[in-house]
Amino acid sequence: MTKFFSIAIAMLLLVQSFHISIGELMEMDELIEHARFHSEEYGDNFVVFLSKHYGELKAEHNKNHQEEQQEHEEMPFQHQLHTPTLSAFVLNEIPSYTNSLDFKVHRTTLYFYQATYSSLELEGPFQPPRQA
Repeated sequence: MTKFFSIAIAMLLLVQSFHISIGELMEMDELIEHARFHSEEYGDNFVVFLSKHYGELKAEHNKNHQEEQQEHEEMPFQHQLHTPTLSAFVLNEIPSYTNSLDFKVHRTTLYFYQATYSSLELEGPFQPPRQA
C-alpha cells in the first residue's frame, strides 16, 4: 500500500510539473474537433496541425486565419501561466557557530613590577586545614 501511495504522489508531481490542469484535460475534445476540422478543410495531418497551433507555424497560422481565433483560444495548453514557485528548506535545530575571533595585541612594557608580598589570591581561599 505504501508503494502505491508513493507512486501515486510521484505521478501527481510529474503531471503538475508539466502544468497540466483538469480544465486543460477537459478541453482535449476541442483539440480533437479542431484537428478534424483542419484535416477536412486544409488536408493537414496531426503533426502539421500541432505545428500550426503549438509549434513553429503558429505565428503564420494565427496571422492568416484570424476567423479561427476564438476556436484557438478554447483549445488546451494555450493559456500560459507562469507561476513563481518558492521552495523553503527549514532545519529544526539552530546552528551554533563556535568560531570565535581571537585578537592578539602586542604591547611593549617599559617597566617591570614584582610583587613583594604574598596574597591569598595566589594560594587560593579554599585550602585544606594545616596542622601546627
